[in-house]
Amino acid sequence: MTAQTARPADAPPSWVDYLPQSLQGFARLSRFDRPIGFWLLAIPCWMGVAFAGLDVGWRATNLLYGILFGVGAIAMRGAGCTINDLADEDLDRQVARTAERPLPSGAVTRTQAYIWLAAQLAVGLVVLLFLPLAAKIVALLSIPLVVAYPFMKRITWWPQAWLGITFNWGFPVGYFTAGGNDYFWAALFYLGLIAWTIGYDTIYARQDVKDDAIVGIKSTARLFGDKTLPAVAGIYGLCALLIGIALSYGGPRVPGVMITIAFMCHLIWQLVMLKTKGDAVALQLFKSNRDAGLLIVFGIVVTITLSMLS
Repeated sequence: MTAQTARPADAPPSWVDYLPQSLQGFARLSRFDRPIGFWLLAIPCWMGVAFAGLDVGWRATNLLYGILFGVGAIAMRGAGCTINDLADEDLDRQVARTAERPLPSGAVTRTQAYIWLAAQLAVGLVVLLFLPLAAKIVALLSIPLVVAYPFMKRITWWPQAWLGITFNWGFPVGYFTAGGNDYFWAALFYLGLIAWTIGYDTIYARQDVKDDAIVGIKSTARLFGDKTLPAVAGIYGLCALLIGIALSYGGPRVPGVMITIAFMCHLIWQLVMLKTKGDAVALQLFKSNRDAGLLIVFGIVVTITLSMLS
C-alpha cells in the first residue's frame, strides 16, 4: 500500500487508499471512495429511460444511453462534490467529520480543485453531446440547481428538498432521451423521487445534527428533531403514493402495483431499522437506497421485456 493522505473521518477504507498520494486528494474530492452518490445520481436517469419505455417501447439505443448516464453520473456527481467542497471549505474545517477532507486539510489547493472541476465538467459535456436536443436542453437547466445547492443549507431548513430536485433531475433527462411523451405521469414520478430523496437524506443528515447545530448548518434532520421518524415515514408514504400512481396508471397496472409494493417494503424496512437502532445505522440506511431504486428500474425493465415477448 502506498503512503496516503489523512483519511477524513467520514471516508471508509477503500481502493482510493492504494492510489499514489498525489491522486488521493482528487479521488476523495469527487467521493470516489463513496460510490453510493454515483448510484443515487444514475438511478433516476435509468428510471427515466425505463419509464419512457412504457410509453414508446424499448429501443436498442436505450442500453447505450444507460451506459452514458452511468459515466455522466460519475463525472457530474464528482463535479457536484467538488463544487460543494469549494463552497464549504471553511465550514468543513470546523466539523470533526469533515476537517480532513482534501481542501481544509490542504491535500488539494483551491486552484487544483477548480482545474479538477473543469475536467469533470468536460466529461459531462461529452456525454451531453450524445443526447437528443430536448434532453440536452433539460440537462443544461440543472446547472443553476447544482451551483446553488451548497448554499441552501445556509438559507433554508429544507436543503434536502433542493437536493431532491437536483439529484433526480436525471429522471426527466432520461425520460426525454428515451422519447417519453406522457408528461403527467412522468411529473408525478419525479415528484415522488423528490420525496424519496428528502426522506433518505434526512436519515443521512442525522449523523451530523450536533456538529451542524454548532456551525449553523440547517437541515430537515435538525428541523424535525425528535419527530424525524414520523416525518420521514410521512415523506416516504408520499413518495410511494406518487410513484405508485405513476407506475400503475402510466403503465401496466398490475406490474406497477407489484413494483410499488416491493419498493414500499424496502422503505418500511428502513423505518423499522431507524426506530430500533437509531442514528447508528443512518449511513447504512442511506446506502441501502441504491437497492430500493434498482428495484424500480429492474421492475420496469422486466415489465417491458415480458410485454415484448408476449
